[in-house]
Amino acid sequence: MRFAVKTGAATKQRTACAILPVYSDGELPASTRAYDRACGGIISELFKAGDLRGETGETLLVVAGSGAPVRRLLLAGCGKRADFSRRSYRKATRAALATLARSGQPSAISYLTLEPVADADPYRRARLLAETWHEVSYRFTALKSKQPEHVPAVSSLAAAADGRSRRSMISGLGHGEAIGRGVNFARELGNLPANVCTPSYLADRARELGRRHRRLTVKVMSEAQMRKLKMGALLSVTAGTTEPARFIIMEYSNAPRSKRPVVLVGKGITFDTGGISLKPPPQMDEMKYDMCGAASVFGAVQAAAELELPINLVGIVPACENLPSGTATRPGDIVTSMSGQTVEILNTDAEGRLILCDALTYAQRYKPAALIDIATLTGACVIALGRPRSGLLANSDALAEALLKAGEDADDRAWRLPLDPEYGEQLKSNFADMANVGGREAGTITAASFLSRFAGKSDWAHLDIAGTAWLQGARKGGTGRPVPLLVEYLLAS
Repeated sequence: MRFAVKTGAATKQRTACAILPVYSDGELPASTRAYDRACGGIISELFKAGDLRGETGETLLVVAGSGAPVRRLLLAGCGKRADFSRRSYRKATRAALATLARSGQPSAISYLTLEPVADADPYRRARLLAETWHEVSYRFTALKSKQPEHVPAVSSLAAAADGRSRRSMISGLGHGEAIGRGVNFARELGNLPANVCTPSYLADRARELGRRHRRLTVKVMSEAQMRKLKMGALLSVTAGTTEPARFIIMEYSNAPRSKRPVVLVGKGITFDTGGISLKPPPQMDEMKYDMCGAASVFGAVQAAAELELPINLVGIVPACENLPSGTATRPGDIVTSMSGQTVEILNTDAEGRLILCDALTYAQRYKPAALIDIATLTGACVIALGRPRSGLLANSDALAEALLKAGEDADDRAWRLPLDPEYGEQLKSNFADMANVGGREAGTITAASFLSRFAGKSDWAHLDIAGTAWLQGARKGGTGRPVPLLVEYLLAS
């Protein structure tokens, strides 16, 4: 896909399809009026006949007619003009691009990007266009024996702009393209089954990423190297499987060495049975998504490298499986983490925090400016927040506020939960420094409280994406969240 910004008279542009905004109050924007005149009043006639209402998300693809400057008109409903917000702009754009993807038209220009949106400037409108194209055009077909019917691909998509907004729209398209690709990279990793997407597979994808970007250095540690570092918590999780664990480190350097890096740590459980504390069978297939925290780190690192952001960034992915066997860790076992703190494992299904705690300890050697872990950590977060927002907990108000703002700006929202010291009381153990679970109450918070003990003196935040990393039902699949939030944060770093 080629993205571009086009300026000049609407009907003078060379394209196969014009995506035109229409409002439910019947008023046609300037670009739509121009095409209406050029096409003999076809749009006005459709309104009069009731074939077009202009409701948000409504689309109608029509033949432009002989002598028209384009082959097709794709009319995109935007609702009431006075109510046209970023939310309705995104909905209208998503519906229009989904229709375009099915249309077989080779090229298009969106004139929605010319419309004023109170909470989306030209940069944001162009960025959303590119992001949304990647969202709606994504298909998981890698493991299907028969490919879907071929529809000629859209090869170019342009954002219409006026002279004043051209430069900011070019920037927006570039950022949106990189974010969209990063999101789809994360979605693809999440959607792969666990017999393909193993810890070793993730390590290979990291190395591949390193070969593509000269400022990215990739290191992969074996279990023997983890053992030398005394990562006893992580190794306790992988004890029941024959698939070897991998500890993946991606170092992106594009700022002076004196600038402290942002460190992202992603939970990489490529399949989670719960171990000896076996999960119930229904929906256990979805536990291939338990590595979506890792996938989001891959997506964010890729986007940062593609955009050549002037930052230092480290992505850390502890990757392993959690399976039951004769060698698996048992409830009641006590392990020693890399930090030297001991953990009584009361529930082997609370394994994500065990691999993350050693990764957080390892991250301290980078003296991070900000340390952020991302994990599908607790079902309690889904109960608390549902699927619209990720959970956020932090030991730094400044970092928490920056991440919340990034989420709002990127439409990838989070909600901050408390981290009062009293919650840590639930993790007391009679036999070790702490237990790995704190009972049913406040499960998301006690999990974060556990992780906070390994964050050292870093400004640290934890994103629980158990409710946002994938969808269920007919739309089942990875979402790629919170890649947009993370890249938004990195853009502002």
